[in-house]
Amino acid sequence: MITHIVLFKLKDRSPASVERTAQVLRNLEGKIDELKSIEVGIDVLHSERSYDIALTTTFDSMDGLQAYQVHPEHKKVIEHMNEVREASVSVDYES
Repeated sequence: MITHIVLFKLKDRSPASVERTAQVLRNLEGKIDELKSIEVGIDVLHSERSYDIALTTTFDSMDGLQAYQVHPEHKKVIEHMNEVREASVSVDYES
């Protein structure tokens, strides 16, 4: 199994903006066969070093992750994230 985690810091960190973007991410659920699970969390601490949204997704294999990366539904989300994010970091690991 491959776990893909991405943290997003948004340009507009208002609660409404963060919730809107979190919903864009949640809307991926059920739209990409290779996406086995998705969890979207919104930061509750709001410290200076905090990121606003955490995305955790899982895939059966690296091939599944790669298919997700180029899927049209994921590409729509990437377009949105390119507009709203200030920064992002990610980690992918096998378990």
